[in-house]
Amino acid sequence: MGLFKSWKKQEVQEKAAFSPVSGELVPLETVSDAVFAEKSLGDGVAVIPTDGSLYAPADGTIVALFPTGHALGIKTRDGVELLIHIGIDTVALNGKGFTVHVKPDDTVKKGQLLVNFNIEVLKGAGYDTVTMMLVSNGEQFGEVHKAPPGTVTAGEKILWL
Repeated sequence: MGLFKSWKKQEVQEKAAFSPVSGELVPLETVSDAVFAEKSLGDGVAVIPTDGSLYAPADGTIVALFPTGHALGIKTRDGVELLIHIGIDTVALNGKGFTVHVKPDDTVKKGQLLVNFNIEVLKGAGYDTVTMMLVSNGEQFGEVHKAPPGTVTAGEKILWL
């Protein structure tokens, strides 16, 4: 009897990431920066934000954080490495318009506020605010599945492996 208990069907756990911002989900291929559009840094999604709050897309650890606040990396508890990049070429703002609420090695929970960014400051300086979330170690997991384009709310499932 004990032998058969160990044969229980193993469930494959889906690895999901949730929208870090509220806005309009668009195909990654449509963003104006070729590095992202051509998936050079990994496959993923893009959201044109409607407000300037960026939240943790999953439980994990901050593994990279640009001092300017425009980009960060999270390694989820499932081992998925997510790169989140706010805007196109916004590194040139040198942190202007960004307020960072985390530091490297912080443990974060899904939905935790990570960064505030002032959309008007970014747009006023001529920058595209589209925010990309990429799976930078996708080769370990296979195909990246994405929600269809449309309006999304921060915390809504938009990507899964």
